[in-house]
Amino acid sequence: MSLEAFTDKRASWAFGLGVLGVTIGVLLHLPMFWMGRDNGFMLAGMPMDPGMIVGMFLIVGGIGATAYGLLPSRIGDQMNAAARITIVAPEDARLGPAHWSLMAALVVALVIDVMKPASLGFVMPGMVREYGVPKAEASLVPFFALVGTVVGSIIWGVLADLYGRKASILLSAVVFIGTSICGAMPSLTWNIGMCFLMGAGAGGMLPVAYALLAETMPSKHRGWILVLVGGLGAVGGYFAASGCSTLLVPTFSWRILWLINLPTGLALVLMGGLIPESAKFLLARGRGVEARAVMARFGAHSRVLADGEEDPTEVIGHGSPGHAPKLWTLGLIGRTAALTTAATAWGFVNFGLLLWLPSDLVAQGYSMGASSRLLAESALFAVPTVFICAFMYSRWSTKWSLAAVIGLTLGGLAWVLLLSAHAGGDPLLPVALLITGSNGLLAILLPYAAECYPLRVRGRATGLVAACTKGGGVCAQALSIAALTPPLGLAAAAIAAPTLLALGLVVRFGVETRGLDLRSLEPDRSGRTS
Repeated sequence: MSLEAFTDKRASWAFGLGVLGVTIGVLLHLPMFWMGRDNGFMLAGMPMDPGMIVGMFLIVGGIGATAYGLLPSRIGDQMNAAARITIVAPEDARLGPAHWSLMAALVVALVIDVMKPASLGFVMPGMVREYGVPKAEASLVPFFALVGTVVGSIIWGVLADLYGRKASILLSAVVFIGTSICGAMPSLTWNIGMCFLMGAGAGGMLPVAYALLAETMPSKHRGWILVLVGGLGAVGGYFAASGCSTLLVPTFSWRILWLINLPTGLALVLMGGLIPESAKFLLARGRGVEARAVMARFGAHSRVLADGEEDPTEVIGHGSPGHAPKLWTLGLIGRTAALTTAATAWGFVNFGLLLWLPSDLVAQGYSMGASSRLLAESALFAVPTVFICAFMYSRWSTKWSLAAVIGLTLGGLAWVLLLSAHAGGDPLLPVALLITGSNGLLAILLPYAAECYPLRVRGRATGLVAACTKGGGVCAQALSIAALTPPLGLAAAAIAAPTLLALGLVVRFGVETRGLDLRSLEPDRSGRTS
């Protein structure tokens, strides 16, 4: 047996034992949760038993063992090798069973990923009531979760290069499993810490999924596939969070929304067999047989770049060294302002208004079950929109598709404002319109950003836009912590201003990328881009 084979076998054992350790650590917390069944699962102030302490050590050790099992050896050599390899999918290749199965697996993965932060809005009312803390103090939970997503977006981007795409997704799944113990925590402080960890795991899943799709899908189909997979993941995640809240919270309290991280995280680990590793990563590790098998499944081929040659297939990455155009220089400043403003507005909607909405509905007299059901029904309305967005993006116009979903979001904000001004109306349609617009905006925004910039700044531009989606949420939750959460109507009016600005900037500075050869975006000798 070769040394490489021995190393892989040892890594497999480390990964398996790590997953087992984390799972057992979570299970040791369940008796504490079940002890509260006679008082509505109210655990605040109860002492932590020895099993929970042991379980925490097992979770920390298990995550460490999992990371060790996934981390390849000779990282520096592999990164240098990967920089010289490009994987090229045939431009007009047909989609086969391998492509469709990967798309389905990543949709499920993104549903699981998105439902974690989406659950924050549904746990807040019960958390405030059980811990007996002001709403501003309880807002530390979503605030640190969102800070975790910003940190995770950066860290997981690095991990995807070191571990590989598939390995990063698996590590994120194991982190999800560990954060299940939030459902048994007797103190708010522990929940805050674990929510930061949950956010870190969730923050990196979407960029990694986009990168894996970009490396495996034919160029002809890449745009609509990115929109469809991302959109279904966003809508499905919010629908799953609201649906689980409707079905489970009335019986098992808000804590069950954390505990379901155990089965969903394990499901994501088991789905690993449907998610291939990047062929580029496998070639860099010297695993040529596996790489050729992956390329054969997806109709791709590889070649080594010549000295000074750039990777023509890079869509989401770090770009290449040397002189590069700047994001805020002439020719790019307009589109950068448009996309970052749209991303920030989306963050305010998704991590501000929609997180405040359940508590606001409860304050208006709706039960928690009724408000959860309302949001689940609203999310159901958004499902067909994802397919419409994918069709418009690939067949009509990329620029005007983005403008359309921004306008739809603006219409939802205006309707929520009118509803707040005339209390007593049915909130279903305005909330459905708002969720539909915001999910369509997220589905289109990142793929469009990846197609709007020259190669050397494409990665940092897409990363900046992704960071702004979370930055808007961090600002919104900072208002909650400062006890400055505005009434729902005022919040809708305030968020409408940057949304309207984003619409105007996209109309003025947006570029049409449908059918565009992205090489035409490269700067000329004067530094200008077309």
